Amino acid sequence: MPTLRTLQELDREGLLSPDPRLATAAQSMAIAITPEMLALIDHGDLAHDPIARQFVPSPAETEVSADELADPIGDEARSPVKGLVHRYPDRVLLKPLHVCPVYCRFCFRREKVGPGGEALSAAELEAALAYIRAHPEIWEVILTGGDPLMLAARRLGELIAALDAIPHVAVIRVHSRVPVVDPGRVMEELVASLKPRRASLWLGIHCNHARELTPAARSALARLADAGIPLMGQTVLLHGVNDDVETLEALMRALVTCRVKPYYLHHPDLVRGTGHFRVSIEHGQALMKALRGRLSGLAQPTYVLDVPGGHGKVPIGPAYLGDDPDAMVVEDAFGARHRYPG
Repeated sequence: MPTLRTLQELDREGLLSPDPRLATAAQSMAIAITPEMLALIDHGDLAHDPIARQFVPSPAETEVSADELADPIGDEARSPVKGLVHRYPDRVLLKPLHVCPVYCRFCFRREKVGPGGEALSAAELEAALAYIRAHPEIWEVILTGGDPLMLAARRLGELIAALDAIPHVAVIRVHSRVPVVDPGRVMEELVASLKPRRASLWLGIHCNHARELTPAARSALARLADAGIPLMGQTVLLHGVNDDVETLEALMRALVTCRVKPYYLHHPDLVRGTGHFRVSIEHGQALMKALRGRLSGLAQPTYVLDVPGGHGKVPIGPAYLGDDPDAMVVEDAFGARHRYPG
């Protein structure tokens, strides 16, 4: 079965309820649900299914609040050349294309991604590489988009080789959904393209629910890990998907079992039409406190907020130190408080 891309195809698979607002929601962002993700959806409880919630358009997307932004993390203001974002002194984002295997309805680049979304031309890509070459402070290049693993293996290998040839680029990081949602793409040629000669390469895996880690996804991740590519996990905290401690615990355990180190738990961005996905920061902090008592440090992500306006990520996890004037009060992972000499 091919990837589902239209409301008509979703309706044929029994994924939609009648609502005139769905047409507007579908126009606001491209649709794509791979066969792997379709097979995971519980058709008997679509309203509460964590997989359907991520990928099936919702009438709630037509509700836009005054706080929500078209560019919630300020990419445009930090883009010196097309396809490049230079927010931190030592690293840049490079977006060679805007195509993804699936389109997450909470995506902070939902205004940009999709079929027909701009991919960099050869000249534009060379201008981005020239910028990186001209700035020796750039130590790390993060390939994002869109999904970089949607590039043909040859083109991806050429891009990584071009970055590897820049002496001051020590780290190449690739962010992708592909190994989880379209694991069949992770074949020998693609894995080989992810092997620079000099720089180190890290692969960030976006996964929000343990059910996404199917046998095929686990095999794809194993192929990458067996090739010596370090894997790290990125998860978005989403209402109705993973905003309870049991679900997060199961996900973090599953990732570590797949040799994926949990890296970030992202607080959802202020994306237009995504209020139904957001939780409070207080709730996120409470979840992180609960995880601390249930998981080892190996399975703990850092809870982060991307400050609107392009000001970067900051950790927003819970505090464990009290404000006793005579000695620090430390709260342990199980909620008990202990004095500690200052």
